[in-house]
Amino acid sequence: MIKTIFFDLDDTLLWDKKSIKHAFISTCQLAQEKYGVDPGLLEDAVRKEATKLYSSYATYPFTKMIGINPFEGLWGNFLDDSDDFRALKKIAPSYRKNAWIKGLLAIGIDDPVFGEKLAEQFPIERQRHPFVYEETFSVLEKLKSDYELLLLTNGSPDLQYTKLRITPEIAPYFDHIVISGAYGRGKPDPNIFEHALKLNSKSKDEVIMVGDNLMTDILGANRAGIKTIWINREDKQLDTVVPNYEINNLNDLFPILSELKEE
Repeated sequence: MIKTIFFDLDDTLLWDKKSIKHAFISTCQLAQEKYGVDPGLLEDAVRKEATKLYSSYATYPFTKMIGINPFEGLWGNFLDDSDDFRALKKIAPSYRKNAWIKGLLAIGIDDPVFGEKLAEQFPIERQRHPFVYEETFSVLEKLKSDYELLLLTNGSPDLQYTKLRITPEIAPYFDHIVISGAYGRGKPDPNIFEHALKLNSKSKDEVIMVGDNLMTDILGANRAGIKTIWINREDKQLDTVVPNYEINNLNDLFPILSELKEE
């Protein structure tokens, strides 16, 4: 019988993609006001340049293993206590600045001073837009009396706790919060799932994982022998990784959990 539910955070409970999108819109509108550019074109250019830059740094294998994406790099401070995070913290200011400067250059604007201004504005805008899915809180409220809840998220502890700080209603629902950057390995490494099992003293048969990412949440839980529920909000196609269940909205958890109670 399922006693504990592991939840992913980003794009499972928090709508991180929407938050990043709004931060880009708000920041790129400054360029529209100054230069009359299409904000969407600048956003696309900055996303492209940021992704290229991010993968060029010596920190890239670490960020990939922990699960920190290029757009988190555009606003995270990485005030975490390890050599890898200290290296990332050192790189972050120039990475942000260069991503915006190169993005402007890609659409024909050579203005490094303005690029630096945009780089400084983006983190402000991201913190102003902490979107949560409409059903997140009502679902957690219904679950909390019947299940132990554990948050299992990839990323920098400093950054993930910043997300939780600006959305303070989420953390109190969880008995444990496991962040890859603190543990030292990220999803899909099965070791982080096994660590989470030990924290709440449950066997793998008593746990189910809910997440949006097939290649981290679902693959990792599959490797650890934990049942999986893939929340597929964007109607993506299954590839080589197959979950036990697929849903489109967190409310769809309840029929699955009822079915599992009867097994």
